[in-house]
Amino acid sequence: MPLAHGGTAGEGRIRVDPVDFIVREWLGFEADGEGDHWLLKVRKTSANTHWVVKQLSRLSQIHARDIGFAGLKDRNAVAEQSFTLPVRSAVESWIGVSGDGFEVVSAIRHRRKLKRGALRGNDFDIVIRDFTGDTGRLAAVLDAAAVQGVPNYFGPQRFGIDGGNLVRARKLFGGEIRIDDRVQRGFALSAARSAIFNAVLAQRVTDGTWNRIQAGDMASLDGSNSIFAVEQVDDVLIERCARLDIHPSGPMWGRGALLTGGAVLALEQRVANSLAPFGDGLERAGLDQERRSLRLRVSNLQWDRSDGNVRLQFRLPRGAFATAVLHEVMGGGLEGADSEDSD
Repeated sequence: MPLAHGGTAGEGRIRVDPVDFIVREWLGFEADGEGDHWLLKVRKTSANTHWVVKQLSRLSQIHARDIGFAGLKDRNAVAEQSFTLPVRSAVESWIGVSGDGFEVVSAIRHRRKLKRGALRGNDFDIVIRDFTGDTGRLAAVLDAAAVQGVPNYFGPQRFGIDGGNLVRARKLFGGEIRIDDRVQRGFALSAARSAIFNAVLAQRVTDGTWNRIQAGDMASLDGSNSIFAVEQVDDVLIERCARLDIHPSGPMWGRGALLTGGAVLALEQRVANSLAPFGDGLERAGLDQERRSLRLRVSNLQWDRSDGNVRLQFRLPRGAFATAVLHEVMGGGLEGADSEDSD
């Protein structure tokens, strides 16, 4: 995938130890302090989200479907995330409860079950070990990322180990296999959608338009799912885009006509045609056209370099991949270096 800020700054090693990749969920709200649910903050190490749900279900004797969480967090990390479960459970006091790969660090009463997507974002604390590269170049890349954002690529985790989710999508759309498991089918469909989106974004990075509004774009409001059509670019839109208030968007493929126009429409259609098996399969699967921002705001970015390592700290909105930032620093080879939320 092409880089936006002038090339990589160096090389290094990711996830040498789980503590090298720390994720803290940012819900954007506090517990109610009363209600029929517990809002648990759980710290998990080398354990995925669904594993923790199974352990909480077993301990509480509450069905897993009644346990809520806002997003998926990767197994290969130390992650703090929240879960809700009904107060009516086999456990009366959750503080200090622990199991294989997790521990409960806080428990407060809450009125509602936590739903998927009900979070604002994630805070990341990442160590790149044995980093080799020029400090000045590293500073330039990270300064650009902080001011201009980064291309909002889907990370390797979306495509599965060795691209396995994409392989299953091809076979599914080609009639070679059936996928009856709802979760696995969802992974395959999401991978196909993400492949089309990444290809459109890669072309706009190459063209230098990933961070510029054009006539025919569907503009995305920062921090929102709201979009609007850009018929003509004026100084107001240019200024709003420069301060990251709005971003160009790209297609999340499905049924229905593309909402873009002009050269933007032509580019998106051309890319989709080159990946026709995915696009056709997604339409047959019943997904509808949606949009996703091409640019990702990187907030609260801090970094330091010492003892041969680089430490990065930043905040991303929900649905974003930490790889989008790491990719600008180190380029490819970041498989597994992600933690994502449901889109």
